[in-house]
Amino acid sequence: MKRDIDKNIRPSKNRYCNNVSGVLDILYCIAIAVLIIHLFIIQVFDLQKYKIRGKMQRSSHDFAVRGDIYDRNGIKLATDRIYYNIYARPVDYSDKENPRKIAKLFAPILGISEANLYAKLSNTKIPVIAVKKDVDRDTAEKIMKIIRENSFRSISLDKKNTREYPQGIFASHVLGFYNFDANVSNGVELTAKDKLEHTVKVSYDKTRDGKIIYSTTTDPILPTRTPKGQDITLTIDAAIQHVCEKELQKIIKEKEALRGAVIVMNPKNGEILAYAVYPTYDPNYFQKATNTQIKNWTLTDVYPPGSTFKTITVTSAMELGKINENSIIQDQGRMKFGGYTIENYDYKEKGAPGKINLIYLFEHSSNIGSVNVGFLMTHNEFYNMLKKFGFGEKSGIDLPGESSGLLASPRYWDKGLHMTMSYGYGTSVSIMQMVSAVSALANNGIRVTPHVIKYSPEEEAEKVKHIQTISPQTARTITKLLAMSVNNGKSVIKMDKYNVAAKTGTSRKPLENGVGYSGAMYTSTIGYLPASDPKVLIYVVVDSAKKGPVWGNTVAGPIFKEVAEQTARILDLKPDKIPAQTNTIKHNN
Repeated sequence: MKRDIDKNIRPSKNRYCNNVSGVLDILYCIAIAVLIIHLFIIQVFDLQKYKIRGKMQRSSHDFAVRGDIYDRNGIKLATDRIYYNIYARPVDYSDKENPRKIAKLFAPILGISEANLYAKLSNTKIPVIAVKKDVDRDTAEKIMKIIRENSFRSISLDKKNTREYPQGIFASHVLGFYNFDANVSNGVELTAKDKLEHTVKVSYDKTRDGKIIYSTTTDPILPTRTPKGQDITLTIDAAIQHVCEKELQKIIKEKEALRGAVIVMNPKNGEILAYAVYPTYDPNYFQKATNTQIKNWTLTDVYPPGSTFKTITVTSAMELGKINENSIIQDQGRMKFGGYTIENYDYKEKGAPGKINLIYLFEHSSNIGSVNVGFLMTHNEFYNMLKKFGFGEKSGIDLPGESSGLLASPRYWDKGLHMTMSYGYGTSVSIMQMVSAVSALANNGIRVTPHVIKYSPEEEAEKVKHIQTISPQTARTITKLLAMSVNNGKSVIKMDKYNVAAKTGTSRKPLENGVGYSGAMYTSTIGYLPASDPKVLIYVVVDSAKKGPVWGNTVAGPIFKEVAEQTARILDLKPDKIPAQTNTIKHNN
């Protein structure tokens, strides 16, 4: 009985095994077929793709350096320095390539004692030994020659580069900085990154030991050259920049001020000739600088412009036909609104001037006169004019971090805001916005995008905008009135050889939380010369001066005067002032 059962089970088991084996054979055949098809596709249809991949595994890209940065006269302001780090790998030491021999050959070249170098190379507990870092090109070439002659495998060189700024702190907020390791940049180093790093990549094949594989398509010269990005030329004039930085730091120290800035621009084409910012830093050691030093506060921070804004108020009213150059304005010296009282700075001394003209308004910086001019415009009219001047939006300068400023919509205006806006307190602007706005007065009513990079004609057409802001006639009239106000007064900014169209300003500094004002002051002066045919616009702002009388005329004014005189000398500007006719300004159309 048992034998009959075994006979019945055995054939069934054999059939099962045969079935499994058959399935496995089929799967195996399918796998082989798939593999054959895959290999066929790779070697026939997708051959080029894998050729390229294989080529990339043994190809090398040349080491690229960033382009240099120059001032407008060819003075180098930023460049790359290539250096080498030398390493040793103890795992590759041999009888012919031992620490003793390496030390004997390398010590004289590296300027290290043979004993010290031998001791360093003998530390086999470290997988990679840093023999020496920051080695110059000549030294590296001598080391590489020895490596080739002795077929050393344990010594390698790591080529690196660093960004250097030969002039130190000079124009640091324009240049910015660049860190190769972290790929961090600022200033022009950031905005012109694409140009500075634009190179034609050169690739070629190399063997495992680093030797170039020359073929019929390999250029024998290119592999020996290091590709370099495009050089950048700035609009900055190093001579004018030096004057601005020197005069700014002089007053900052003398007045114990917190910070300051001086900008010199050609209002005709928007080219910035100088851009001095304090506090400053050395971009060679930017890691040691504080955020306060690195920040270009002239772009990021906003402030109430104060009396310099009166030029915008009067110009706006004139452009709208509310006043003309002969208009007479009522100046009662003092005005109350709600719980606030506004008065002229000299009201307690001189009382109410009564009826004044526009020259008097500018010369004596009349708050009340400016408010009464502002009230001739509706909220919408005044707001629309301020928008035309570029307030409430970025100037478009080719530097990072620019703020749009603060300009409230007219639907939020009331009489109080309108009033304070008229003499420079109702809005907060950046320094660059003021430069851009006032440049329209110096350029027949046209605002040109301020910029620090020299562009080709094609680039300039794309990046530099020319915006008709006011009529040429309004611009010329305001220029004449400003120049006459300076010539009539005793301001420190008055010059002997040039008619200067300018306005000083002093404004209280808002508290950090934005509510109320501190006891500190912003002092400023903005103007341009020669008034008959403006070639340079200068804006000086000093924040929180502590010593002496703190006014635009006493703090920012002296900087403006010295910068104006030195700039006129450097650019060889033609004088336009005849001593006997100081009140007559002729314009070149």
